[in-house]
Amino acid sequence: MPTTSTVTAERRGTDTTEVPTSTWCLLPGSAITWVWRGMGMEWPPAPTPALQLQRKAAAVVGSALKLLLFVILAGLAVRLLAGPAAYLLPPTAAPDEAARLVAAPGRGRTGGGGGTPPSEANDLIFDVTGSGPLTAPDKKEDSPGESCNLFHGEWVPHSSGPAYTNASCRFIESPQNCMTNGRPDTDYLYWRWKPYGCDIPLFDSKKFLDGMRGKHWALIGDSILRNHVQSLLCLVSKVEDATEVYHDSTFKSRRWHFPSHNFTVSLIWAPFLVKAKIFEDDDGVSTADLQLHLDVLETNWTSQWESFDHVVISTGQWFFKTAVYWENGAEIGCHSCQNKNLKEMAPEYSFRKALSAAFRFIVSSPHKPGVFYRTWTPAHFENGEWFSGGTCNRTSPFKPGEAGDRESDNKMWRIEREEFDKAMANKAPNGNADHLKLLDTFELSLLRPDGHPGPYRTYHPYEKGMTAKVQNDCLHWCLPGPIDAWNDIIMQMLAKD
Repeated sequence: MPTTSTVTAERRGTDTTEVPTSTWCLLPGSAITWVWRGMGMEWPPAPTPALQLQRKAAAVVGSALKLLLFVILAGLAVRLLAGPAAYLLPPTAAPDEAARLVAAPGRGRTGGGGGTPPSEANDLIFDVTGSGPLTAPDKKEDSPGESCNLFHGEWVPHSSGPAYTNASCRFIESPQNCMTNGRPDTDYLYWRWKPYGCDIPLFDSKKFLDGMRGKHWALIGDSILRNHVQSLLCLVSKVEDATEVYHDSTFKSRRWHFPSHNFTVSLIWAPFLVKAKIFEDDDGVSTADLQLHLDVLETNWTSQWESFDHVVISTGQWFFKTAVYWENGAEIGCHSCQNKNLKEMAPEYSFRKALSAAFRFIVSSPHKPGVFYRTWTPAHFENGEWFSGGTCNRTSPFKPGEAGDRESDNKMWRIEREEFDKAMANKAPNGNADHLKLLDTFELSLLRPDGHPGPYRTYHPYEKGMTAKVQNDCLHWCLPGPIDAWNDIIMQMLAKD
């Protein structure tokens, strides 16, 4: 259970020494005017030639400073208007907001990580392409509307903490149960996502369940979707506990039912969305190359499509794995495969083809549930990868510009947006895409390197000493944690519709 402590803001540089009863003091309301204050009396000194010279010098310095400040502000304004990364700079905070951002949440911080020095303001976190503007026009606080971009903002301190804990929710699986597994710091629990220009209300479990009576939700994709469904179940179970009514032999596809609301949630394992033959165990060890049929969708989700009222669907990191690619029933190439007779192809090719096939099915199907396509989830491995000792020891969110260029992540994210835009532009008969929405969690996820299990994917990994060799998970998310904000946003998007 997270502990609660009080954050005390200190005034830096305050002189606490006792002031003599008689001293020279600055006279309020005048420029460089000193007075003798003592014994209850004060008056300005006689304007000696030296003092007059001092005043003139001060006036010159003041004018120079004003001119310098004007030049800096003018240059910044031009940069904001013309620079490609202008939208990455947060707007000026209101006084009360600025006061909240002075101190970090300050709850039980221990251990490493630290942050990399901020990049220059124009260092791109990611490029902007398609799918509408990524700026938030002026909008009254606390009133999300059409002009507020829910996906562009920052993480701000949230003293109330998470909506649930490891003790109150039984749906958190062990690899994401960071609190039970012994993660010592708890700061990562005390942040909330705040778009620029508006606020997102926290997930309202009762309102959600009442609105979903008799409905069927499906979350389709890879293990990140499994991570996501745990968050949803934890939030909703605050009102009604779910009963598991189905699972496959591997427990990767599952279904839960909320009897009082006749509400069903299905998790469907389809890491590529297209047909795949996978020869990999739960530890990621493969006995043969993946076989991907890029023009054939996985039937375990398409066959159930007509039963769904709402869908969250995504794919991602699996496309970096070694694989053989098939189209029209024939091998066309591979990515890093053992068969050197096959053409080497980039994972971006297979990723685009799979997305294109999935979007084509979604917009052309006669049955049109509400569909949220959730965008790319970046990993935060440092000093290595999953398989080479990579870690994620940070204890606070990135600020805009700190995450680096993320070339590979950006490339996959751009492909998603391009394919999404193509689907939205589909005007063919029965091809209406109004029911398809972009759940663009890329930016808010990118800014949370502190939200992963890291070594705490297993129970007390350092029980035998801090030098123990452990596997870090810098892709999935602790629960509770940043991924809960995805459900806050989904509920706000539902409210808009």
